Amino acid sequence: MNRKKAAIMACVPALLLTITACSGDNGGSREIIREPGRTITVIDNESKEPAAEPAITLGDIKQYEKVEIFGWLDEDSVIVSKENKALAKMKLEELADSYPRSLYRFNLKTGELVPLKEQENVFLGGASLSPDKKHLIYQEYTLGDPAYYVMNLATLKSFGLAGEPIGGAMSAQWADDGSIIGASYAGGAYMATASGAIAALDELNEGALIIVTKLGSSVLYNSNADEALKVLDLDTKETRDLGLGSVGSVIPSPDGKQLLLKQYEGSRVKLVLCDLDGGNAKTIAEGAELGAISWSADQRMIAYSMQTEVSGAAVKGLYIHDLLSDEATRIAADVENAVGSSWSPSGNKLSYSVWNGSSYDSSVVEIHPSLQP
Repeated sequence: MNRKKAAIMACVPALLLTITACSGDNGGSREIIREPGRTITVIDNESKEPAAEPAITLGDIKQYEKVEIFGWLDEDSVIVSKENKALAKMKLEELADSYPRSLYRFNLKTGELVPLKEQENVFLGGASLSPDKKHLIYQEYTLGDPAYYVMNLATLKSFGLAGEPIGGAMSAQWADDGSIIGASYAGGAYMATASGAIAALDELNEGALIIVTKLGSSVLYNSNADEALKVLDLDTKETRDLGLGSVGSVIPSPDGKQLLLKQYEGSRVKLVLCDLDGGNAKTIAEGAELGAISWSADQRMIAYSMQTEVSGAAVKGLYIHDLLSDEATRIAADVENAVGSSWSPSGNKLSYSVWNGSSYDSSVVEIHPSLQP
């Protein structure tokens, strides 16, 4: 990120920004900064002239202290983890000042909390909803590596992703068909159903894997030994390298036709948009740190947190990249340690959560996109 752009972006207020569509000239209260492959619009809110042709308007922001939001059940209800003071404090000496964290269904309008899973002496979190929103992957942890479980949200019954033949799950995520895939402690990858059937993935049965993502009949993966992203075709059993270099994470688009990649180059990390075969790769963000990446359901908007440096000083924030106008803006300044973001089903609200050093806090921003770029 060049110094001119970062210095201007650092002055953008955190709230009530207006993102305007891309045009040939600067107009009204906006300044457009172009770089290869992307355009960033910075708004000067002190100008009394309205921005021309607004593409997205940001509305209210609501903060929820000591709550971590994981995903949206509907426009008003989310899955959260929070401290449960109805339970005794943690028994481990290192955690003796902490209460267990439990999972809840949380109504953002009324503040109602409905318990999903409460358990003594353990933290529950790391949750992700299945594509049909009927099941939940979640983590159980204290110190060290987490254990993974799957919950039926209708019955609230859970099963662990453990035992033979996988030994235990090192990771777990939903595939686009509602199955579960991840890396196993036994080496290689496993697959599971939401009803509890677990099996090793024979085509990937060796080595310590990092990324394991399934889209249709393709499995994207890499390993500790080789961080280059590869794809396995489950039909032909063929494997090939996508030629994308070192990749730290993969976030598929909702329709499964594009990928967002965190790609490392030395001390820098890029957010890269590409096709499933690695083609048409385009960098949409670059900084010292990137995280909290998520797609809106209509695939128009991408949220992410980023940290970069300007004259030796860290510039941090939460950003939205609008693929329709190919513009990005910082919607919240000084966002540090963002652990995740997620969009409401309509795409009109974005939640993001941060770790403040002692607890998780979350915010929800209203977003009103226009019909025109």
